[in-house]
Amino acid sequence: MTTTSERVSESLMREASQRVSQSVFDGSRLRVVLLVDVYDGAQQQFLEAYEQLCNQVASVPGHVSDQLCQSIENPSQWLITSEWESAPPFLTWVNSEDHVRMVEPLHSCVRDTRSLRFHVVRETGGPAAAVEPGARGLQASPRIGDGLVRHALTFTVKPGSEETVAAILAGYASPESRVDDTTQLCRTSLFMHGNRVVRAIEVRGDLLAALRHVAKQPEVRAVEEAINPYLEQDRDLDDPEAARLFFTRAALPAVHHVTSGQDSTGAVRQALYYPAREGRGMRLAELLARQDVAAANDPQTPLLRSTIFQRDDVVVRLVDVRGGLDNVAMPGLSDPGQATEIAELLDTEALGGAALKDGVPAHHLSVPRMELVTDRQAPDA
Repeated sequence: MTTTSERVSESLMREASQRVSQSVFDGSRLRVVLLVDVYDGAQQQFLEAYEQLCNQVASVPGHVSDQLCQSIENPSQWLITSEWESAPPFLTWVNSEDHVRMVEPLHSCVRDTRSLRFHVVRETGGPAAAVEPGARGLQASPRIGDGLVRHALTFTVKPGSEETVAAILAGYASPESRVDDTTQLCRTSLFMHGNRVVRAIEVRGDLLAALRHVAKQPEVRAVEEAINPYLEQDRDLDDPEAARLFFTRAALPAVHHVTSGQDSTGAVRQALYYPAREGRGMRLAELLARQDVAAANDPQTPLLRSTIFQRDDVVVRLVDVRGGLDNVAMPGLSDPGQATEIAELLDTEALGGAALKDGVPAHHLSVPRMELVTDRQAPDA
């Protein structure tokens, strides 16, 4: 049953759609394209591993279909396309430990992969083409972005090492921001809460190229080596497979970005940490996204920009606000019904106690602000 608050927020989402440059929550069908470079001579091994994988994927909720294609020009180049009912079930699966284990047989025969995800905006042919886009699972209108791609990494360090790790992460020299003629690392914001580290990046151009570029920079490599002894999950950056597995598990994708369309030279950046109850991270991220759209549509909002990152039960809300840190915690939590649900979805044990005190309105729920370690912008970004 759809509640009144849900109908209101859906209306606000439509009205403010021009403010949303990225979202996985509009119900559109998802097309995933995976480009695969297979080692010479390993084509049959790859095919067998794929067939085992696709049989398992067929039972994943939200999966519709997939295709495997081989290049007619280069036998080492393969293409896997899959269709999903919407983005959330795909992201829940692809970011899970089940997926990590499921794709393991592919690693020995694959040199490189690149994953691209697209909402279906239009399709041609057949009776369905005459139906309104929203009624057949299509994205209603194209989104207008700001030219930036947003991504984050998160990991935990050994309890007791937090101050040491923060000092290491704050003290390194900034790497070269320019990757090539079309790609630049524009901003890196690093936060900590307890022993959890979150590194959010903004890239203009090719995200994968920027990540690879940064990983090769001596300044960054030195920092990564320096924090290795303090990580809760061991890693060996000299072992490509171990490094790949670590960064796969550390990925914290951006699932929603909204801007108010206003700007302020005095904007303050902060991150809020929302640990979710088991299995409820995606729903929590969706509710926060709805609330931020409502806030961005208010001319009096202090909220200038908001990006929500989510993986499993970790949800982080990165906000730029006007007027100082006192305005950070509450923007976007004006709907009491949805604020109550947000409070109920939070893992209060992970927060160190109740997120909502007795007798306090739900929209005054308390979530931790993460400590800003460093926030660096490229001079020409």
